[in-house]
Amino acid sequence: MQVKWDQERCCHAGVCVGLLPDVFKIEDGRFVIDTNEASEEAIKNVVDRCPSGALQWVDE
Repeated sequence: MQVKWDQERCCHAGVCVGLLPDVFKIEDGRFVIDTNEASEEAIKNVVDRCPSGALQWVDE
C-alpha cells in the first residue's frame, strides 16, 4: 500500500499526525509518511478520516 499526500489540498488539521504519529510526522520541516510503522488497516482508517481529502491510499 502507498499513501499519497496532496500538499495543496491539505488543511493541516493534524488528524493524521495526532492519530498515528509514528506514520505521519514532521521531520526536518518536511511531512513524512512511513507506512512501515502501522498496519494497513490502521493507516487506511486514518487516511479515510482526513478532513480535506489530501491523503489517499493506493493498493500497489
